[in-house]
Amino acid sequence: MDLLLLNFILKNDFRQLASKFPSYYKTLVSKVGGILPQESLKRIQTDFEKGQPKEAADEIQRALQSAENATLNVAVIGQSGSGKSSFINVLRGIGHEQIGSAPVGVVPTTTKKTPYPHPKCPNMTFWDLPGTGTPTSLPNPYQEVVGDDNYDFFIIISSSRFSANDAFLAQKIQEKGKKFYFVRTKVDSDLYNEKKSKPRSFKKETVLHQIRDNCLVNLSKIVSEPTVFLVSNFEPKKFDFPKLQETLLQDLPAEKRYISLLLCPNLSESFIEMKRAMIKEKLWLKAFREAILAFFPMTPFCCGFNLSEQKQQLKRYQSNFGLDEESVSQIAQNLGISEQEIYSLMKSTDFISFLKDDDTIGIVNKCIEFIFSNIGFLPSYVSLSIIIYFLHLKFIDTVAEDAKRVLAKIEEMKPDRKK
Repeated sequence: MDLLLLNFILKNDFRQLASKFPSYYKTLVSKVGGILPQESLKRIQTDFEKGQPKEAADEIQRALQSAENATLNVAVIGQSGSGKSSFINVLRGIGHEQIGSAPVGVVPTTTKKTPYPHPKCPNMTFWDLPGTGTPTSLPNPYQEVVGDDNYDFFIIISSSRFSANDAFLAQKIQEKGKKFYFVRTKVDSDLYNEKKSKPRSFKKETVLHQIRDNCLVNLSKIVSEPTVFLVSNFEPKKFDFPKLQETLLQDLPAEKRYISLLLCPNLSESFIEMKRAMIKEKLWLKAFREAILAFFPMTPFCCGFNLSEQKQQLKRYQSNFGLDEESVSQIAQNLGISEQEIYSLMKSTDFISFLKDDDTIGIVNKCIEFIFSNIGFLPSYVSLSIIIYFLHLKFIDTVAEDAKRVLAKIEEMKPDRKK
């Protein structure tokens, strides 16, 4: 609903819009990419060039529906005891002792292929595959455990020196033409052990470099440009976990990126900013589509301002940023503080304040005046669309800032910070 784009639409200058749309859209997307696939961008541009804005609006709607209904199946495989289950729990944003978590233990806990849907989105499933290298492991773990299931990609988990088992799995996945990521877990334990055994010569970066090089040298025999991610399942904000998440998102097809990013745990302010950008991009695409349809007589269009629906949408944004009631309760429990202490950091709990925000009201009035000056009238549903658009922008910004404050609180209260 940007004023520049409204100007193009109101003047029916869709050829100019066709030349500007791709470059303008790029300014909206997060650093891991946007919601619209390249094919959709090209079709939208072509529709505008042909003077067919209704078809462009339909293409935007198809892309948004694909993003909202996307499925993702991730296979996690590796040596027994490497930390596969713990890794899955981190990706799902839940604790190892929470209901529905993948079982974690000092003895093999995964004996058969087990799906773990994301607690907030059943369309995203992490598959915990039985560990290899135990007396009960199948003779051909790849063929008999992985089989021909249609996973989007594999994550190979290793927790020690690169082994023949790691090479076997990487080779078989490569032969199948599937994408895989190699993750070396338990680097926190490695660092602790090295420091304890070699206190005088210990250097953290040297140890990490040695671990990475060991994996890279062996992987380079299988793939041309290997990448290794060093992680700790107990300290996911450290080492390469954020980099791994970002890489996964960049590599995903555009239609699967939206839901995947929203479900990523907030490991850093950078991730909160990526979520903010992605959610705003989706809001803009929806508003832009509505702006096009609003100026086509007899086009089925429904827009109303319902307070309870707006409250629900605010809650959905809070859930997107990990600030829903269940998440706040879990954060408070993990930190050993009251839920009220978390809520005291959040400004998005005061719904009425959004309706009274003078800045938002001022922006809405300017936008409405702009349309009046161009066409001389304003259908009521267009006015409501503008109000909802800018109100939701305020929702998103406020919740994103809340998420940053809560993240800072979590970091402040980490045990190692208290020492």
